[in-house]
Amino acid sequence: MAASAVYILDLKGKVLISRNYKGDIETNIIDKFNALLLEKEEENNTTPVIQTDGVTFAYIKHNNVYLVATVRRNANVALVVQFLHKLADIFVEYFKELEEESIKDNFVLIYELLDEVMDFGLPQTTDSKILQEYITQEGQKLEVAPRPPMAVTNAVSWRSENIKHRKNEVFLDVIESVNLLVSSNGNVLRSEIVGAIKMRVFLSGMPELRLGLNDKVLFEHTGRGKSKSVELEDTKFHQCVRLSRFENDRTISFIPPDGEFDLMTYRLNTHVKPLIWVESIIERHAHSRVEYMIKAKSQFKRRSTANNVEIVIPVPNDADSPKFKTTVGSCKWVPENSTVIWTIKSFPGGKEFLMRAHFGLPTVVAEDSEGKPPIQVKFEIPYFTVSGIQVRYLKIIEKSGYQALPWVRYITQNGDYQLRTN
Repeated sequence: MAASAVYILDLKGKVLISRNYKGDIETNIIDKFNALLLEKEEENNTTPVIQTDGVTFAYIKHNNVYLVATVRRNANVALVVQFLHKLADIFVEYFKELEEESIKDNFVLIYELLDEVMDFGLPQTTDSKILQEYITQEGQKLEVAPRPPMAVTNAVSWRSENIKHRKNEVFLDVIESVNLLVSSNGNVLRSEIVGAIKMRVFLSGMPELRLGLNDKVLFEHTGRGKSKSVELEDTKFHQCVRLSRFENDRTISFIPPDGEFDLMTYRLNTHVKPLIWVESIIERHAHSRVEYMIKAKSQFKRRSTANNVEIVIPVPNDADSPKFKTTVGSCKWVPENSTVIWTIKSFPGGKEFLMRAHFGLPTVVAEDSEGKPPIQVKFEIPYFTVSGIQVRYLKIIEKSGYQALPWVRYITQNGDYQLRTN
């Protein structure tokens, strides 16, 4: 990757703090950044990269500061940008807010962090939990030179040695978000499932975990092709997962960090039947009133229940005097957003509910000029996944041989879930 220097600038382009790692680029090159950024904004160019005089600026904006890295050679810019995002996350962990004031209040600490996260332009330890073990906000005492934790010199840089828990437990959440766009005539235009396996690990020692899923590639390898399996796409793992092992035999094997982390994310570009179907009949009466009849139907199995369902229905900007009638739940008019929110706390599978709304329209406005925003649906269905992904086993191996309890939970929720209206 090899970044030459890292800068933190205010919105006017003034350098608040910088760290030159390689010395192969003049430090005053950063003075050109703000003018180049303004040019780029005028051209409506939104890429996080600017090039000038053989130097590349990779940058991100966070609140009222810019984090900028300069690169001379043909570096992997995506990695540089990823590093800047990671650096922003570390600062947020330390200061709660990353902004101009917190930078000015923590100069010494920021210099310490910049020295640890990168060496001669190459990223080193970027795990904030490990950094917090030896870079503390109180500063170091002079009498005893602190010894870096084993994690820094260890092959397992994301986990410290000698972790002890009174109760050894693992919590694993499989969370799937459904992105869906349905046309006004009822056709599904776009659908995908974005999944994440989130873990909370409270295990003593240096345990090794093995996770088994109903992965289609694995099942075909082992001659179980007809069993219920899922073809995962765009799989992305936490750094603790042994990728070579996964590529060889699809085993997800890892020594986990302590506490909370995302083990993996995945995507399925698959045809999803809308879990909650919404039909709308809208009657406009000569600019005097508008009436809505909204029918919501749950199209998942009866044994499942969607919780905290919100159906967000757009209404004209000049609507007033709302009246609602529902078979279940409650309605709330949000005039500042020109929407009605129909809330249903518990929506069992295979049910259908109705809501009627009536609004006055005091001014003469051509509704067509407003456009017709789609209806949005928010929901959460526990104990259920759309993809059918299953955790077949979670093995915990630790040399002391203690017993540990794994807890597995499945949740499906809305992502960008929209249904267009007539």
